[in-house]
Amino acid sequence: MPVEITWWGHATCTVEDAHARVITDPLFVRRLAHLRRRRGEVPPPGARQADVALVSHLHADHLHVPSLALLARGTRLLVPRGARRAVPALRRLTHLTVSEVAPGDAVTVGGLVIRVVTARHDGRRLPLGRHRSPALGYVLEGEARTYFAGDTGLFDGMAEEVGPVDMALLPVGGWGPYLGTEHLDAGRAAEALARLGARGAVPVHYGTYWPIGMDALRPHEFHSPGDEFVRLAAGRAPGVPVHRLGHGESVRLGVSR
Repeated sequence: MPVEITWWGHATCTVEDAHARVITDPLFVRRLAHLRRRRGEVPPPGARQADVALVSHLHADHLHVPSLALLARGTRLLVPRGARRAVPALRRLTHLTVSEVAPGDAVTVGGLVIRVVTARHDGRRLPLGRHRSPALGYVLEGEARTYFAGDTGLFDGMAEEVGPVDMALLPVGGWGPYLGTEHLDAGRAAEALARLGARGAVPVHYGTYWPIGMDALRPHEFHSPGDEFVRLAAGRAPGVPVHRLGHGESVRLGVSR
């Protein structure tokens, strides 16, 4: 069966593989603190239907409790180890089955195996949060191998731990031009694509939310990372297709194993 990947904006994607439906870092709001959704509609109600939801780390634009509360009853939710201690509001989500995971863990959902891998990123709830949790990436192994990187910088052993993948969902932007080494910008994402030996990529984490007022001052930094990634990936990983999706658009992989 074909594998289908839909990008809803920011780090929120739906992956349908092996008769399982997975959503990543669900964010279903128009505004979050100082951030406002500038492109694409809020994901439709159908996006809330999933067998499992994956949370990559505790930052509020990735672990957003009000959005998680909208997930359908019975959804399995994977969060970083220690998340319930750091974010007590998670305990109110009694309609979900919450599991804490760490790199090296594997979870089976139907015919899909979800492997938890390392991410190089601050895993605290806030920059000054008392409790540390690991930031995570996930590799979905079904008809295809799909890598959701969450937020991460490049790290030693990335290629070995993640392994060759059919599709890499790679963050390519953020809130401004200075992302730091614990993020992938367009250039570092192109390097990650080459290291991973991926057969294709979808750029995410750009062009959706932007600080109020900043889109008028630096519009090129908001919109350009996707195109910049396409250009740089062509040099670092020639021949590897990059699917620059619009909000709500999908790509299908005709993978047969």
